[in-house]
Amino acid sequence: MTEMQPLFCQGKQHKMERFLEVCCLLLLYDEVGYGYGLIEDLEYFGFSAEELNVGTLYRTLRKMEKEALVTSSWEEGGPGPKRRVYEITDAGKQELNQWIHVLKARKARIERLIGKYEEKR
Repeated sequence: MTEMQPLFCQGKQHKMERFLEVCCLLLLYDEVGYGYGLIEDLEYFGFSAEELNVGTLYRTLRKMEKEALVTSSWEEGGPGPKRRVYEITDAGKQELNQWIHVLKARKARIERLIGKYEEKR
C-alpha cells in the first residue's frame, strides 16, 4: 500500500469528519474498539497522528453515539484504568452500507474527471 498524502487544495486542508465517521463504522463492524486503538487503525485510511488527535476522535464518537450509530460502555483494561469501548449498532451498519453506495458513486465520478483531465495533458 502506498502512503496517502494529506488532502490540500490551495493551502487549505479539506475537512474529513464524515470520512472519519465512515472509517470508524467500518473499523467497529466486526469488533469493539477503543479510542487509542481506533487512532492506530485509522492510519490505514490515511489519517496521521498530526491530522487526527484523540479529542477529535472522541468528539466524533460521541456525535455518532448521539445519532445511535454506535454504543459505548466501560471495560476493565487489565492493570490499567477502565476504558470506554465502542460498538456499532444495527443503525450504524445501515449507515455504513448507505455510505459505501455513495462513495462508490463518487469514486466513479472522480475517476471520470481524472480520466478527462489526463486526456487533456
